[in-house]
Amino acid sequence: MGRLAVASIVFLCLTPISILVNRIVPDPYMDEIFHVPQAQQYCRGNFRSWDPMITTPPGLYFVSLAYVASLFPGLVYLQEVSSFFDACSTSILRFTNVVLAVICSILVYEIIRHLRPSLDDKKATFHALVLSLYPLHWFFSYLYYTDVASLTAVLAMYLLTLKKKYLFSSLLGAISVLIRQTNIIWMLFAACTGVIEFTQCHQKDDVEADDYSKSKEKDVMSVNSRGLSMISNLRKRRVNNGVKSRNDLTSRSSVLMTSSTGLLGEVRDIIVISWHHLWELLVTFSPFFMVFVAFVAFVYWNGSIVLGAKDAHAVSPHFAQLLYYSMVSGLFMFPVHFSLRQAALFFQQFRMNKRLITFNWFMALAVGFLSVKYFSIAHPYLLADNRHYPFYLWRKVINYHWSTKYLMVPLYIYSWFSIFSNLAKNQKKTWVLVYFLACAATLIPTPLIEFRYYTIPFYLMILHIDINDNKSWLLMGTLYLSVNCFTMFMFLFRPFSWKHEAGTQRFIW
Repeated sequence: MGRLAVASIVFLCLTPISILVNRIVPDPYMDEIFHVPQAQQYCRGNFRSWDPMITTPPGLYFVSLAYVASLFPGLVYLQEVSSFFDACSTSILRFTNVVLAVICSILVYEIIRHLRPSLDDKKATFHALVLSLYPLHWFFSYLYYTDVASLTAVLAMYLLTLKKKYLFSSLLGAISVLIRQTNIIWMLFAACTGVIEFTQCHQKDDVEADDYSKSKEKDVMSVNSRGLSMISNLRKRRVNNGVKSRNDLTSRSSVLMTSSTGLLGEVRDIIVISWHHLWELLVTFSPFFMVFVAFVAFVYWNGSIVLGAKDAHAVSPHFAQLLYYSMVSGLFMFPVHFSLRQAALFFQQFRMNKRLITFNWFMALAVGFLSVKYFSIAHPYLLADNRHYPFYLWRKVINYHWSTKYLMVPLYIYSWFSIFSNLAKNQKKTWVLVYFLACAATLIPTPLIEFRYYTIPFYLMILHIDINDNKSWLLMGTLYLSVNCFTMFMFLFRPFSWKHEAGTQRFIW
């Protein structure tokens, strides 16, 4: 078992379904009508061509060029194609994401092994296979969208950050931004997690150095207990030789040792340690800063974060988007978030600190109701396009009655509190805060409800929640498999006609 088993199983499962999709839906569909022709223009060598309807950078197309170039000699030898452009067919371009999905499953396995080294290899393999079935990721592995490439680049970047290979991590961060520009947020998230780990390591080193210094001083004092004058001379010599620096270290370490375990204490520790190791910190994480500066320069030059269709993708204060994400993620992890164990944990926390919990819930519910009331956006694409599942969820659930959207707010808030409590079991509170801010920065400016935008934050969340119960993983895997069978069946075998556009229409996420 291991990465080879994960890669082999995922590849063997994805390939036959990919062949079936290409046989039933051979022509580009939905956003593919923009991505496929653009990639084919690059296959012709026409790099100056650009479709103004494409909103994302050309990173996926360059990845496809490298992939097609690796296949081209074999295809020519088999006399399947006569030119490089012929090799850039819709089916071959789609298979780019199958290959990337296999790589992504390996990355998931590696991250699991890194975060939980004590986990049995068979369990790590099983967890990686379950996560490879996550419906939003699995479905778009068969179409030429940017989602799979984006997730793969972000997870590769994050894995290198966990391994403290910050230079290569920043390079992969730049590649992820070239695939989808909002990944700049997740690059900054990775940099912040690196800073948190950096300060933790230096905190341990400072404390250990101080403990060693103290123990050494005690040994000297015990050995020379018979000669008080020798001890006095030793102290004078220390003062004369600049022992003040050691005293600074002692005072700094004592502050870190006595700091509270709360969020404010963690933030204070990070600030103090970062200040005392400022130069090393700046040098270590300067590659991330340079990528960020380049991105800011691009946004200034472009006049917007998106490349094309700027009017339809204008930045909007869509705070309700953050609530929708919590609910969707909670449902896809229902054995963890909606279990009797989790409910009992919340009840126990409430009994221990009624006032604080009541205040937190009151404030969260107030923010939730205000977000739904004033910052819930019904994008024209959402209202007009019945090919997407969010269209039906909006009409049949969220907007079924004027009160429905408000009745769901407690579920949104419960899901967020459940996410926080599960992450806080294994992560520092500052990490949880950075994760929430990254989710907010990614989702709130997005006016269109698209569940595929939730994929990256979902993976980063579930990878950091320690789910030891095999039954929970089995239930999640069964849920993912059931949803995948349903969505693929509807996509392939339940086509319909659309009055707004000629041709066959299909249901899609």
